[in-house]
Amino acid sequence: MSNGFKEKLGEGGYGSVFKGKLRSGRFGAIKMLSKSKSNGDEFVSEVGTIGRIHHVNVVQLIGYCVEGSKRALVYEFMPNGSLDKYIYSKEKSITLCCKKMLQISLGVASGIDYLHQGCDMQILHFDIKPHNILLDDNFIPKVSDFGLARLYPTDNSIVSLTAARGTMGYIAPELFYKNIGGVSYKADVYSFGMLLMEMASKRKNLNALAEHSSQIYYPSWVYDQYNAGNDLEISHHTEDEKNIIKKMVITALWCIQMKPSDRPSMNKVIEMLEGDIENLQLPPKPLLYPQQMHVADQMDNNLNPTCSNVELTVTLSAR
Repeated sequence: MSNGFKEKLGEGGYGSVFKGKLRSGRFGAIKMLSKSKSNGDEFVSEVGTIGRIHHVNVVQLIGYCVEGSKRALVYEFMPNGSLDKYIYSKEKSITLCCKKMLQISLGVASGIDYLHQGCDMQILHFDIKPHNILLDDNFIPKVSDFGLARLYPTDNSIVSLTAARGTMGYIAPELFYKNIGGVSYKADVYSFGMLLMEMASKRKNLNALAEHSSQIYYPSWVYDQYNAGNDLEISHHTEDEKNIIKKMVITALWCIQMKPSDRPSMNKVIEMLEGDIENLQLPPKPLLYPQQMHVADQMDNNLNPTCSNVELTVTLSAR
């Protein structure tokens, strides 16, 4: 199918992806998994999880191959690649307008909402980030890469994990810290919020090389701007585009609240993104660490700022 693995599409912590042509004549993406230390647990998880999913905003698994220690997953081919290149690129030829970014964010939100409450089992992804959002030829987004995903009964509000999962910069704080709340579908909401913020700003949330030190953590800086009643000084944007960006940013700020209980469900996120900016209020300022919370709040919640006994053999992606 891959003609000797001639055309490489990408590479990550899981292995490499190659373009292939299927017997039907259509193209596929062949994900060759690197040898796993977990005896193929991620492979089994991905096949078992995505095999039961059918949604326009979730990538479709066509098949899989196993031969000894070699494992491959075959997905539908996404001609426009992953979302990260459209967020971070400075090339005008591959930038997307604000309206298109909003449409993509709604598609991603719809896909995640389906995972949380549209299947017979609740599916928590645990690795929502730009690199794992693929775009088809019409720029319809598809949530992909279910190697870290876990299935739970739909009535499970809190789940148990033995290790933190995900990619730094998108991992929800409850995966590291005690007593801010249990791990639930709200961990995906947090990751989506960090993704949404980057889509709106077209930059990384954390930038140590930012021109002003106040902009190193972008969510904090942009909150201060809106809280002070200032509009962001965005050149070459119409008033409608500025409102779209503001709506995406404020929705993202709700999603990345420190306490899981303060974050909306994905269903509510979709309402916020589809609604009018006038109906959105600023949430409390987002915090990077529980230590930043008010002392009284710490006492009420018996916070422990040190890492929980979650094993810090954190499953981190190369991206």
